Amino acid sequence: MKLYFTGDVSPFRAGIRELAPQLGVEPCFEVCPGALTVTVERGAADRLSVSKSGDAVTIRYDRRIHFFRALGLLVERLRAGEGDFTIAEDVYFTMNGPMFDVSQGNAVINVRSVKSLLRTMAVMGLSMLMLYCEDSYEVPGEPYFGHMRAKYTEADMRELDDYADAFGIEIIPCIQTLAHLADTMHWKRVYADIREDNECLLVGEEKTYAFIRKLLEAATKPFRSKRIHIGMDEAWRLGLGQYLELHGLTSKTELMRIHLARVMEIVRELGLEPMMWSDMFFRAIIPGGGYYDESIEIPQETIDAVPEGVSLVYWDYYHHERSFYESYFEKHRRMAPTIFAGGIWTWVGFGANWAKTFDTSYPAAMACKSSNCREVIITVWGDDGTENNIFSTLPGLQFYAEHGYRADPSLEDIARRFEFCTGAKWEDFMAFQRIDTIPSIDPHSVLEYNCSKYLMWQDILTGLFDKNIEGLPLNEHYEELAAAMANAATRNGEYNELMRYNYHVADVLSLKSEIGLRLTAAYKNNATVLLEEYASDILPDLYERVEALRLAHKSLWYATYKSLGWDTMDLRYGGLLIRIQTAIEQIEAYLAGDRTALCDLDEPRLPYDGLEGPPSYINNYGDIVSASRFAPRT
Repeated sequence: MKLYFTGDVSPFRAGIRELAPQLGVEPCFEVCPGALTVTVERGAADRLSVSKSGDAVTIRYDRRIHFFRALGLLVERLRAGEGDFTIAEDVYFTMNGPMFDVSQGNAVINVRSVKSLLRTMAVMGLSMLMLYCEDSYEVPGEPYFGHMRAKYTEADMRELDDYADAFGIEIIPCIQTLAHLADTMHWKRVYADIREDNECLLVGEEKTYAFIRKLLEAATKPFRSKRIHIGMDEAWRLGLGQYLELHGLTSKTELMRIHLARVMEIVRELGLEPMMWSDMFFRAIIPGGGYYDESIEIPQETIDAVPEGVSLVYWDYYHHERSFYESYFEKHRRMAPTIFAGGIWTWVGFGANWAKTFDTSYPAAMACKSSNCREVIITVWGDDGTENNIFSTLPGLQFYAEHGYRADPSLEDIARRFEFCTGAKWEDFMAFQRIDTIPSIDPHSVLEYNCSKYLMWQDILTGLFDKNIEGLPLNEHYEELAAAMANAATRNGEYNELMRYNYHVADVLSLKSEIGLRLTAAYKNNATVLLEEYASDILPDLYERVEALRLAHKSLWYATYKSLGWDTMDLRYGGLLIRIQTAIEQIEAYLAGDRTALCDLDEPRLPYDGLEGPPSYINNYGDIVSASRFAPRT
């Protein structure tokens, strides 16, 4: 498909060339025979359009990113064989794009993968990217910052900013300047002078602000944008660590005021435009330190604590009612200009909770429109391992992209656009929901189930969750899912490897999910023939499946992320594999006459933490794998 671009085309040439292979077009910038002529013009504010009449096309745009969305809409219609047409869209969100966590789950998206995401974002029309970095970037003069962890170099960040700019996508640095610095504060002696506790900086200390200046300078230097996200959320023990010892008890509101004032001094000196998470202002006034309370009135003291020139980011991945979001927008706007941050629920294990994502994101997106909140961040966290690959989130990106340009798009509309923008099958990505939605679970529950995580990592001999899953046909559930994923791995183009990885997840769980219960029953019934089968066939089969999963996961990880960080997953798989081997050895010893060899199976299986049925949001590996202290937090 030849396209001859003319008119106001110079700002788009580099981006067009990068997208041409993905879109399947041959771009021309001089008259060429057989090409469809595409005239590019600047159009009305907050509006884009593409119209075709005969062999002539006109694209009108406001911002550069709008051109690339319009180009995608054009190619989509041309592929469908449509004749003449006109498409016009209004821009509801002037900033709209993902924030990928590249710190908490140890998975730093490599430059090649970020570029792939940027190309897809451009066709979707998403205008902004954040890479959430706690310590995942180099800071001159701070060798222990991100020590032995994957991070971006200044050259990496500059390369990505240049690439994003070709599409009119703004990369906004996103860091932390108060809490969420556990991997930095891990170096207790190095950072003793600025350490409040195991993850928070010491407020009021001059060395703290010299350190923050270094962070801000390093994080912003490679980027064109003057905007920056300075974090400051979830400082749980603010003022209760070293500050308490040095200065006595001080309210969190006062400490936030002191700290923000100092950080804002640096931000202003550097000519930056800051935004920050809003929750600490709410936690200081809500009983129990919560964030969400519709009845709370914002006192003037709290309003006065928000410095001039900062925008507040209201994050909410939980509520199912549009009215709640609207009420919270109103509360935030009493304090400062407000940005909304929704979430794609892929951070609690191997699965993707699409029901939770859409059930919370739809009312949130509609509330953004009714409340005239025009800046939106799509958060993608990486809590505790990032077992879910970052490309699994693409349907969520498409959801927010379509809401950014349409008043009320249906899921069918979003699915159709997704299949064009990615070349992948919507239904196959939606199947990731089934990794966690086991029988007995309502996918639209307000709870956040992540069964795959504890079914994968719990121990065979001491299964902490076995009692919770008694009687559920889990093996059958995962056998069906494995078959679906095997088929998906043949028809999703560049995402086939992602599908193969999820096939291996389901394949392991189709044998492992119920294995602890069945092994225990065989032991208690003295079913020696069955125990022999476990030692000679079933557990060796499981070992081979886990090893196949490890290799598939490792291949996908190294293709997607920087290599540092994979060690944490190797340790998990290694632990799982050696415990399978131990189970085989203990069964063999039992069958050889050692009647104490399987005494682990004599221990009563109790509901996890007193909870009946499949529990939700068990998202820490150390809490899953053993009841004994395992890598305790300090």
